[in-house]
Amino acid sequence: MTKLAEKPASALDRLRDQLLAAPELILDDPDLMRALAGASDRASGENVIDMRGAAMERLEARFERLEDTHHNVIAAAYENLAGTQQIHRAVLALLEPLDFTEFLTSLGGEVAGILKVDTLKLCLESPDSNRPEQRNLVRDHGDVIGFYAPGSIEEYVTEGRNVAGRSVTLRQVGRASETLYGDKAAWIRSEALMRLDLGRGNLPGLLVLGSEDPHQFHPTSGTDLLTFLSGVFERAMRRWLE
Repeated sequence: MTKLAEKPASALDRLRDQLLAAPELILDDPDLMRALAGASDRASGENVIDMRGAAMERLEARFERLEDTHHNVIAAAYENLAGTQQIHRAVLALLEPLDFTEFLTSLGGEVAGILKVDTLKLCLESPDSNRPEQRNLVRDHGDVIGFYAPGSIEEYVTEGRNVAGRSVTLRQVGRASETLYGDKAAWIRSEALMRLDLGRGNLPGLLVLGSEDPHQFHPTSGTDLLTFLSGVFERAMRRWLE
């Protein structure tokens, strides 16, 4: 008896066999699962409430929110790492100069560039701002250093209010101080103010970072890295004040 020829498998049969052998091809594909769930809902009719389908939609929404949070955490971690590396580079630049003139030049150039700010200024209080050495520094490095009357730093940081001053203050600026920023005052929209303890016998100082970006220094931003930077800056400054 002649054996009947086997009917060739159709493309649909082959696809069915493939899915039965590896069902994860569907389970791992959100779009396919969503399409299957939708087909099941349509087959049930409009008057049937599918509790399982509703639960799946809620779980899917929660998963998407969790995924968004996961991406945000990773982005924040990378941003924090980049900020840490930036501060480390600035610290190394602060420790490099061998004299105070070179130190001031580095502040206005390399350090300001590393920190990506539009202006960087060291403010020092002095009972006599007319001393020849101070006038010479202002003449040669006026964009980077300035001398002010005792009490001026506290008044500027607190804006004249009776509040406890913080070691680092971040704030947005509506109208920047021309006394502090000079010709750049019209462009400054946010600033970071770092108080400096310059050691026994020395009046306080202030390191100011100014930016044209109103969001670069925001009151709600963290200050840990800038606190570390100001601590290193204090110690570097004490070398030149001894």
